[in-house]
Amino acid sequence: MVPSPANLKAAREDLLRREEVLRGRLADPDFLANRGLGNEVGIYLFCYDPALELELRDAVGRLVRDSENGALPCRLIERNLYDLLLAICDDRRVSAAVPRMEAKRGTAALVEQLRKTASLDAFAEALDYGSHEPGDVVLITGVGEVYPHLRTHALLDNIQHLFADVPLVVAYPGLYDGQSMRLFAGVAGRGLEDGNYYRAFNLF
Repeated sequence: MVPSPANLKAAREDLLRREEVLRGRLADPDFLANRGLGNEVGIYLFCYDPALELELRDAVGRLVRDSENGALPCRLIERNLYDLLLAICDDRRVSAAVPRMEAKRGTAALVEQLRKTASLDAFAEALDYGSHEPGDVVLITGVGEVYPHLRTHALLDNIQHLFADVPLVVAYPGLYDGQSMRLFAGVAGRGLEDGNYYRAFNLF
């Protein structure tokens, strides 16, 4: 389904509003300190229309730059899952073998091997960055780029204990209702069922 110009315009306006809401949260001392969550881990989903992936990347770039130049009182640490997947493959010296493996054994066999090589534990290790400081916020991007290799709910289950002391924001190209996720849902379609997760907060 091709979204109409009017629907795309409305989606872009909505994304700009959401960016401003996120900007406000990134300047909120209670948000940065994970206060007021009732003992829950500070995991938030920043949902956006997947048709606006390039606009989302621009918005993330603006927010990261503002955190670096002092316009925001936080250190926004972006972790792109696709970049992490490539780095894991490089670290384990399998990147060069991927095209040959797919040609010889097929895509299904390649995907299965990558699941073992770039496991949830490997992603968790790559996502963590050592000493967490007050004011840190981790922003996960690239969710759609690693689907179906990596599912968001499974990743969050595996990393929530690592980021209990800092807010974790997931840029999610789809919809989240506080229980279930629909990846790639937006003006172009209803998206895909992407599992359940109950411990995150929707930023909107």
